Amino acid sequence: MQVSEVPRAVAAALSTASSLGLTADDALVLHDSNKLTLRLLPCDVVARVAPVAPAAQQVARFEIEIAQRLAEAGCPVAALEPRVEPRVHERDGFVVTLWTYYEPVTSREVPPADYARALGRLHAGMRELDVPTPHFTDRVERARHLVADRDRTPALADADRELLGDTLRNLGRVISERGGAEQLLHGEPHPGNVLTTENGLLFIDFETCCRGPVEFDLAHAPEEVGEHYPGVDRDVLRACELLVQAMVTAWRWDRDDQFPDGRRLGTEWLGRIRAALDR
Repeated sequence: MQVSEVPRAVAAALSTASSLGLTADDALVLHDSNKLTLRLLPCDVVARVAPVAPAAQQVARFEIEIAQRLAEAGCPVAALEPRVEPRVHERDGFVVTLWTYYEPVTSREVPPADYARALGRLHAGMRELDVPTPHFTDRVERARHLVADRDRTPALADADRELLGDTLRNLGRVISERGGAEQLLHGEPHPGNVLTTENGLLFIDFETCCRGPVEFDLAHAPEEVGEHYPGVDRDVLRACELLVQAMVTAWRWDRDDQFPDGRRLGTEWLGRIRAALDR
């Protein structure tokens, strides 16, 4: 989120919570990306805040619906705030949703087997849901169009632009043509979207849901997780890992990218992709 928007976003979250009868006098920033994630105090509620945009309301409603249905199915997901109605709030140019706050457990690293087991439970619940979602290749195409757009990626050298574009196009096609089973996926179940709590691992942030092979989700998790997930196609997983690496590398070259140290990481990841393709 733009730095200039943060104070207004915080004020919108506090005002929304207060209007619903929650005591919200202060806010701590938990995460800042395309959405601002806040811990509101003293009511101890998590607020996810995004600027109003053409699809913002729709995305937020979709995330609430998915989270509710997965929670009802017993999946390991973070719950909505139970003291208020589960809906999307719009205030002062922002879309706000309210969620349960979980005290993090940081005393140990997450064993890969636990991560794989939790992701397997999530996938099992997702297989029971029939909701319209994009295909994973739609996200690949968005990354490919970004790479092809010289105005949006002006610092990307021609050789690197060709490398990324070819990798995204070819791997997306190869994975789709493998013909394996596809299902509803989280879309980005990386460690940043997993809470380590006293209740075990809980997944958050379902706005990236898409349809595809489970290997696409596993490619976002730590490498060792795939070794503990049953029934994985290792060739597809390796292709997905390289595809995801190319996607996140493309985003680092967006002229508007605000990821900390993003350009250095983009350069480093280009080297990794080139080395992997050489192998």
